[in-house]
Amino acid sequence: MNDRVSETVRRLIRALMYAVVGVCAFVASAGLACAQTNDLFIHPGQNFQPVIVAVFPFVGEETQTQKLTPVIINNFSRSVFLQPVDPAKLPAVAVNPSAPPPMETVRQAGAQYALTGRVVRGGDGRLQTEFRLWDASTGLQIAGQQYTTDINNARRVAHIVSDAVFSRITGEKGFFDSRIVFVDETGPKERRVKRLALMDVDGFNLRTVAGSKDLVVTPRFSPNGLEVAYMAFGENEPKVYVINLETGQHEVVGNFPGMTFSPRFSPDGQKVLMSLSQGANSNIYVMDLRSRTTTRLTDAVAIDTSPCYSPDQSQIAFESDRGGTQQLYVMSAQGGPAKRISFGAGRYSTPVWSPKGDLIAFTKQDEGQFAIGVMKPDGSGERILVSGFHNEGPSFAPNGLFVMFFRESGGSGGPKLFMIDVFGHQEVPVPTPGYASDPSWGPLLD
Repeated sequence: MNDRVSETVRRLIRALMYAVVGVCAFVASAGLACAQTNDLFIHPGQNFQPVIVAVFPFVGEETQTQKLTPVIINNFSRSVFLQPVDPAKLPAVAVNPSAPPPMETVRQAGAQYALTGRVVRGGDGRLQTEFRLWDASTGLQIAGQQYTTDINNARRVAHIVSDAVFSRITGEKGFFDSRIVFVDETGPKERRVKRLALMDVDGFNLRTVAGSKDLVVTPRFSPNGLEVAYMAFGENEPKVYVINLETGQHEVVGNFPGMTFSPRFSPDGQKVLMSLSQGANSNIYVMDLRSRTTTRLTDAVAIDTSPCYSPDQSQIAFESDRGGTQQLYVMSAQGGPAKRISFGAGRYSTPVWSPKGDLIAFTKQDEGQFAIGVMKPDGSGERILVSGFHNEGPSFAPNGLFVMFFRESGGSGGPKLFMIDVFGHQEVPVPTPGYASDPSWGPLLD
């Protein structure tokens, strides 16, 4: 950081450095079977057990089936709510997906469902993939679908199949066919290089989308997943930028004096919330991306930051020290009076609203521990999901069932990404090539 940065800005940067805030075409055929009405539902009960699924190797073109089946198994093993059967417990011979699989074998393996499929190359060279989901208790097919795509998109087809199965069994939307943008960190701790990186949620198809000598932090996806807002420290004051992921074009969001930070898109993608430092304080502003008009939403003698819209765009959650310590507040999307919603011990920060609108995730610091938790929008029902040396920066999955965050282990190492379901059943590491922080979970791909 250069000498032009004031001590006030330094304080803001330290407080916000780890803040996580505001940010192939497939042709499907008609379904292959009618659906049951007795879907299983996700619940937070103490006796929770994942649903066991026997995934039989897809038959057909060998090169492609070798790609699809392992991806689906890996997805289920990381899904918390589904658990694949050990492939060693299933027949090694191919299973005709047009007929029921050996149900007695499925039941002996402890599975409630079985998944079969086929992959063939069409006359036009495109990949045709179909799956069928079977109920082990009745032996009947309960779901199925066919997809046609470019042959290079086999992995994505596997994610789409995984989502369809997850949704059919749990009654909830899937999350496998999605991406995350995060800060990829390399180099020694005292000279860490930070670049924006994009990858599939399972860690594949990694690419750098923004990187230079400038320090970049807090990337946030737009609702359509085509743009990312982030903050960068250049030669002048830090500013908020938006990058188009398809064209690579960067654009400064506003040209304000002082530091702008904490960007977050509105649910309709037409606005960007951000904080603007003014002397010892910072306030929340919203910019209309079409007209470029800017509206100030808070006017307190405090540090107001980390704004995030509710899914219906009627309210904004943010953090503020207006009461003396960092706490969470909710106000109208038009600004005005704010209601405090956090009242536990310690300091609260980085609020982010669930896509379902039912929860707000947050970072909580108390007695030297950093925790990731969730609470209802009125502040009730606070639940800590994970706590430790340094956990920070929650971001919801597109289905609202999982929260991704990053963890610093201390010492000379660096941060890594993890995800956990909103009930705290299981924590799962998110594979990245090196150190990683500030994840933003994008929407399901179209």
